[in-house]
Amino acid sequence: MGNFIMEKKTITYGMVGGSNQAFIGDVHRKAIALDGRAKLVAGCFSSNPDHNRETGETNHISPDRLYSDYQAMAKTESTRPDKIDFVSITTPNHTHYAIAKEFLLAGINVVCEKPLCFTVEQAEELKKISEEKGLIFAVTYAYTGYTMVKVAREMIANGKIGKIINVNAEYAQDWLLDEISENEKSSGKKFSFWRMDPEKSGISNCTGDIGTHMENMVHYLTGLKIKRLHATINRFGHALDLNANMIVEYENHINGGYWCSQLAAGHKNGFVVRVFGTEGGIEWMEEFPDYLKFTPRNSATQILSRSSGYITEKAASYGRLPAGHPEGYIIAFANTYKNIISTILKKNAGEKPSEEDLDFQTVTDGLNGVKFVHAVIESADNDSKWVTLD
Repeated sequence: MGNFIMEKKTITYGMVGGSNQAFIGDVHRKAIALDGRAKLVAGCFSSNPDHNRETGETNHISPDRLYSDYQAMAKTESTRPDKIDFVSITTPNHTHYAIAKEFLLAGINVVCEKPLCFTVEQAEELKKISEEKGLIFAVTYAYTGYTMVKVAREMIANGKIGKIINVNAEYAQDWLLDEISENEKSSGKKFSFWRMDPEKSGISNCTGDIGTHMENMVHYLTGLKIKRLHATINRFGHALDLNANMIVEYENHINGGYWCSQLAAGHKNGFVVRVFGTEGGIEWMEEFPDYLKFTPRNSATQILSRSSGYITEKAASYGRLPAGHPEGYIIAFANTYKNIISTILKKNAGEKPSEEDLDFQTVTDGLNGVKFVHAVIESADNDSKWVTLD
């Protein structure tokens, strides 16, 4: 009965960034609202006063909890008897470090968009603070929340494809193709155009934005950790990368190949991961997330689907809709937040979170992502030399 009551309890959260004029903030809000276990009660949604006010009104934020800057929000919320249980950071990359640090020092749990921050030193500092203060720090690599990703992870762990011998991943988009066209320049109407600005995106655009998902997903699925890599990137006259290719070597001398691009005509969000083993292979595509391709050695390829009888109860618990009804991006985020919120609830109740509760990406995963991005750029800028990751 105690667990049932705890599961029904609602906690509160605040958001920094994610105004009505942005994309990702609304994704987070809708995902969190899906289970109804966390209520948005505070925010600093934009540095633009009008956008901040409008977003606050849209989300029914009390005027005394609508803040003009994140510093005031962290300070005030930390002293309220009804302070928020966590903050969701959905701002551009260059602000993540300062905002996350401010809330950690105020004693508030943090959920942050990827990439975690600009530098390895910043990431290590955030990790240290969160651990010293005993706070939860999640990073929303939300693709790990898809049901069939959970299935793939279980299959690999249970030896369904045997010993891993090779990994391949790609992430292809085309939304920046206009930027290198000889016939047309971008109108500037693309959302998230700040990603092309080094002052706001750091040392990388393409690798930091989408390439980091490949490193994270492969590690999540297989447990493999990159030992070293070498890479090439293409900037095509711009300050930051628009296309990148990498050869990676894992700690057990298994190799893998990664490619990410925002110049791949016809590809909108082509995130694909393939893992090959001695007894078979699997392939998962984000644009068709309800399906998993599985090919046993010397057997016909099987297309596994969500909500089927052969899916384990644990993996099936992440499904929200009956078979045949497509699930998508927001549900993957909702599954990520489901576990984060369960962990916070149990922490607040003095209970130990379960292994399933803790199935979300943390500041450690964010740190690994920052190391990966820096290694790719370092290699590419030095004649594709091999770069070792710590």
